[in-house]
Amino acid sequence: MNHISLPPLDTLRAFEAAARGGSFSAAAQQLNLTHGAISRQIAKLEHWLGLKVFERQARGVALTPEGQRLYLRTNEAFALIADTSERWSEQRGAAVVRLSSIPSVCGLWLMPRLKHLEAGKPALRIVLSVEHRHVDLADEGIDLAIRCGRGALPDRCSLQLVEEYCYPIATPELAREIGEAGDAARLLAYPLIHDSDAAGWRAWFGASGLDFRPRPQDRRFEDYNLVLDAAMNGLGIALSRPPLAEALVRQGQLVSVDARTALNPSSYWLDRPLGEMRDAAKVLARRIAVEAGVDQVQIDRFISAAR
Repeated sequence: MNHISLPPLDTLRAFEAAARGGSFSAAAQQLNLTHGAISRQIAKLEHWLGLKVFERQARGVALTPEGQRLYLRTNEAFALIADTSERWSEQRGAAVVRLSSIPSVCGLWLMPRLKHLEAGKPALRIVLSVEHRHVDLADEGIDLAIRCGRGALPDRCSLQLVEEYCYPIATPELAREIGEAGDAARLLAYPLIHDSDAAGWRAWFGASGLDFRPRPQDRRFEDYNLVLDAAMNGLGIALSRPPLAEALVRQGQLVSVDARTALNPSSYWLDRPLGEMRDAAKVLARRIAVEAGVDQVQIDRFISAAR
């Protein structure tokens, strides 16, 4: 059987949407991508074909003769695929939603809730994308993302899920040695454990009038999972971030060493790409926000916001 060479299918999808809508902006809105992502896909297609499929105009784009021929063939092919896929599709299957977050949130907050978030009507299947970096949600095909940060990000719709009031925790043995009564400065006699951002510790000590700066004896890890692992192994005092550490504290594996709390400058946010959401993504966004205790009005605003 001869091998048939085809253009990348994602470029054809972007091309068909731009040709039908008459502009890259219309295609971006339809496919829930950025204008730049559509432009890159079209450039990729033109490079593969070795010819231009669009003439760029002041308002939108127009098909070249070659582009017009490609559009007719692409429409025919997509119609055939749609007709065939409708016959093969399983109507009762769970709708897939792609959700991105950092390892600590995935492991400590999402995993214990995953079964509950997927259950109900409609049933969902959540595909987790575990990332430390801020990805372009639209370019990566991500429906929703949960992150820790200090505010809304550009080119996304953002909803604040949870603020956290942090407090120091350690193993029961180390906590007895430290003692729960006394001034905040007594903790400085021990190694302090933090992740890549020590802002929580600065806020906690700052509430007592102390200027904290990480020291050589302190321990820094990139992920909060490792911060908790280090604390459970008696390597020092960690700062409890309640949405993530609540289970370990409830189980008694880590205990409070000081009752004072401080608001962490970072909080938890639910993000989505700009534009219209898929129905399954709306359902998951609502379930996550309800789980976090977000007000219904804010949830509705997040789901319906155009930008």
